[in-house]
Amino acid sequence: MSHWYDGPLAAFDTETTGVDVEEDRIVSAALVVQDAAGGRMRVTRWLVNPGIPVPVGATEIHGLTDDHLQRNGRWPAPVVEEIARALAEQCAAGRPLVVMNAPFDLTLLDRELKRHRASSLAGYLGKTPLCVLDPRVLDKHLDRYRKGRRTLTDLCALYEVVLDGAHDAAADAAASLELVRAVGRRFSSRLERLSPAELHALQAVWHAAQARGLQAWFAKSGTPETVDPAWPLRPELPAAA
Repeated sequence: MSHWYDGPLAAFDTETTGVDVEEDRIVSAALVVQDAAGGRMRVTRWLVNPGIPVPVGATEIHGLTDDHLQRNGRWPAPVVEEIARALAEQCAAGRPLVVMNAPFDLTLLDRELKRHRASSLAGYLGKTPLCVLDPRVLDKHLDRYRKGRRTLTDLCALYEVVLDGAHDAAADAAASLELVRAVGRRFSSRLERLSPAELHALQAVWHAAQARGLQAWFAKSGTPETVDPAWPLRPELPAAA
């Protein structure tokens, strides 16, 4: 019997100018598609000239400089449309979409679509439901009492997944895809009877609970940070009066 974690998956990742999903921009993105565990990965890459300066701190993470992006990157408008159409095609084909820390990448893409195409991710999906598998949410729920960080690098080390070239969008997407397969196998007794669509719905609940727990911890420690419980996409901020 074949399980979802051995079947077709697609994975998406971005590199950006920063960590503010409302204001920062995509500088590179990748979509990785694999029809079955162990099969060949088909990779699509995008490089973007974001139209704003790339902070030194961001360049230090992903290695993409202003000069390189201005020389080799494409304008954002056609790129974000291509990305949205590519993700919609995967969803229409019934492939679950693996996105590590989905509210970051998917919300940022949604805001880029609003900024450059006067549209939204939902607009490109149409009536096709979004089905996301987020290894961070899955691991945090299934192994909730484990101490330590849960970055992609940390989780790959824990689950013995090769991450070759961290902070490259294609490398991170490929590693995230393999990571979801590894999580599925490790916790097969708890996951194998669930469909990806059922897991999508459950992850929204799990993430909200995780956010509430983190928010309570911030409040207790006096940290003024706000944790958004929405998953896999944050709602748009209300327009200023």
